[in-house]
Amino acid sequence: MDKTKMVAVPSVGIIPERDLNRQLVLECNHLGITFGGLVAVDDFNLTVGATEIAGLIGPNGAGKTTVFNLLTKVYQPTTGTILLNGKDTNGMNTMQVNKAGIARTFQNIRLFDKLTVEENVKIGLHNEMKYSTISAILRLPSYWKTERAAHEKAMELLSIFDMQDMADYRAGSLPYGAQRRLEIVRALATNPKILLLDEPAAGMNPSETAELMENIRKIRDTFQIAVLLIEHDMNLVMGICEGIAVLNFGRIIAKGTPEEIQANPVVIEAYLGKKKEG
Repeated sequence: MDKTKMVAVPSVGIIPERDLNRQLVLECNHLGITFGGLVAVDDFNLTVGATEIAGLIGPNGAGKTTVFNLLTKVYQPTTGTILLNGKDTNGMNTMQVNKAGIARTFQNIRLFDKLTVEENVKIGLHNEMKYSTISAILRLPSYWKTERAAHEKAMELLSIFDMQDMADYRAGSLPYGAQRRLEIVRALATNPKILLLDEPAAGMNPSETAELMENIRKIRDTFQIAVLLIEHDMNLVMGICEGIAVLNFGRIIAKGTPEEIQANPVVIEAYLGKKKEG
């Protein structure tokens, strides 16, 4: 893969050089959340460049999905701030933060199984579909115009993963890997500025994972958006991510490029496994 030059930004961290003169898409400052006295995430600081593919890794139970839930306002943070393209998301709910530009997928696939593939994507297009209830009931020209545009947009998005021929299939009937891809397409339909992928390679075989890596790059290049992913497949993480943060017991213990993370003794001991002497 082509190596991205990462550059230091004063008081921020590192971002890809190509994003240096662009607004940071995501800034988390001293983010934290406590559940009944238990600190789940503590003093979490992270920046993501406008077109960066970033990784958040760590052992099971480290707090990674909790971070995603904070970013998408499933949980409201106890402390700290989240800036999306420089705008404070404080007070926003899940729908508002999605409309502002954060979309996500989940560890456990969440599709509308009984709806078609195209219908699932159209649900993601809710931010763009504008027609009144009256025009929908009476099937006025404005309704059909919007529906036609939604169909065209859905097919365009599906074609990214070569899924346009599956548009009429029931979502629940798709193979596992195709369901994963559909969930990503539906997230893209909301027109995000940053896409959060929660273990996108879970359950995939090596060839599907390799294809996923190419598709993530394709998404970044096509839509010029950032991607932040949680993943346990280290081949995928080290092969695609430009900046990586390592979480352990709710706190970041290391940040850096893939090369720096792989060589970091704290990470090796806490996550990749302490090397045996002998």
